[in-house]
Amino acid sequence: MTDTGSSAKTAAVEPPASVKLTLLTLTAMVVGSMVGAGVFSLPRRFAEETGVAGALIAWAVAGVGMLMLAFVFQALAVRRPDLDAGVYAYAKAGFGEYLGFFSAFGYWASACVGNVTYWVLIMSTIGAVWPSLGDGDTLLAVVLSTLGLWAFFFLIRRGVKEATAINKIVTVAKVVPILVFVILALFYFQPSVFAENFGGADYAGSLFNQVRGTMLATVFVFLGVEGASVYSRHAKRREDVGRATVLGFLSVFAIFASVTIVSYGLMPMGEIAELRQPSMAGVLEHAVGTWGKVFVSVGLIVSVLGAYLAWTLMAAEVLFVAAEDNDMPRFLGSSNTADVPVPALLMTTLLSQIVLVVTMFSGDAFNFALDLTSALSLIPFFLAAAFAVKIAFRPGREGTVGDSTRRELVTAAIATLYTAFLLYAAGLKFVLISFILYAPATLLFIKARREQNRRLFSPAEAVICAVSVVGAIVGVTALATGWIEL
Repeated sequence: MTDTGSSAKTAAVEPPASVKLTLLTLTAMVVGSMVGAGVFSLPRRFAEETGVAGALIAWAVAGVGMLMLAFVFQALAVRRPDLDAGVYAYAKAGFGEYLGFFSAFGYWASACVGNVTYWVLIMSTIGAVWPSLGDGDTLLAVVLSTLGLWAFFFLIRRGVKEATAINKIVTVAKVVPILVFVILALFYFQPSVFAENFGGADYAGSLFNQVRGTMLATVFVFLGVEGASVYSRHAKRREDVGRATVLGFLSVFAIFASVTIVSYGLMPMGEIAELRQPSMAGVLEHAVGTWGKVFVSVGLIVSVLGAYLAWTLMAAEVLFVAAEDNDMPRFLGSSNTADVPVPALLMTTLLSQIVLVVTMFSGDAFNFALDLTSALSLIPFFLAAAFAVKIAFRPGREGTVGDSTRRELVTAAIATLYTAFLLYAAGLKFVLISFILYAPATLLFIKARREQNRRLFSPAEAVICAVSVVGAIVGVTALATGWIEL
């Protein structure tokens, strides 16, 4: 069920009637994970950074890069079927326990911060008719978001089967309004407006900077491409994990790119950049009237709640498997009779609650949480891609099944370069803020090592720990002095 050497132990604690997921359900979880808050914010996020030309290049880069990453997860699911909770397990198998721990924590923290964007966007949507909610970052908005956050905690703890069944229904319900938006936008499309938006506005800067400015937004909307891999221990057939990953990615890529590009044919990009989030609602309102705004807003709420469900499940799963493999404290490795890791789920909800409170002190709560979510996910993605390169160069080793092909090596290399570029595009601000979260998380790693009466750090791990601590100190200093802001 987990990494090599742990299957006997985990088999003893897993319920005999463990839930097994089909290809359709796994694909729905991938789509449900990706189609969330991000797609409804795309028009404004892109218009703030680039015109049509930059958007086309950005989607081409993101599409190729993320498709290569999807192929990486597909290949790793076949080559290393002994590894579950994909992103975390691949980093550990390839680069050691401490970097594996960082990957698990970073992926988990990314999911928790991403969950906060959902509640912020819901409250911002309702705030259009209820001003007390503002842009989703007022005290009242945080209180209402808190109620919703804990309501989902009690829903999910009832069982994985119930939650995934709800997710399949919600996935269908939320894709429909997005497709309707694209169809209506094409009907009201104005070629002259599209042509004016092609090169970008004066504030957008060089084409390279335009493309770079959109990269974190594309990462955010594609988070979830690894969803089937993370949930692989529940799959009926191992090969379905890779198939669901690619099918889910191709489905949503077409939707995301379409939403962005058609918006440039309805309004000047300067006006789109000034819309409140969710900007998709404002774009459709401009085209068809108030009912379009209401239609998109309702679709957003359904979409976001479904994505929140899927991401909370995956976040708890990563902590659970890390604890099963002795890389997290033991208390996170227990589950109830419904096969739900309740302590991990509780910790996930608590971190989301903390970040939710922090949004009240941010200048732009939604964009801050969105960019931080993307930045935290980059290290886990980079390590997974690099692991795929490693085993492709060493066929028959590293516990692999079968021989890697030249295509797998090429796709893994491209995915590695792509994620490295994303780390550069994220910028120093989010790297430092990420360190502020990573460094104290090491206490969990230390606790796990002490529970096993093991040496706390190897020499290489001590160096990595020192780098993270120094980065956290610099990050805190930068925040305190105003060099970087939330």
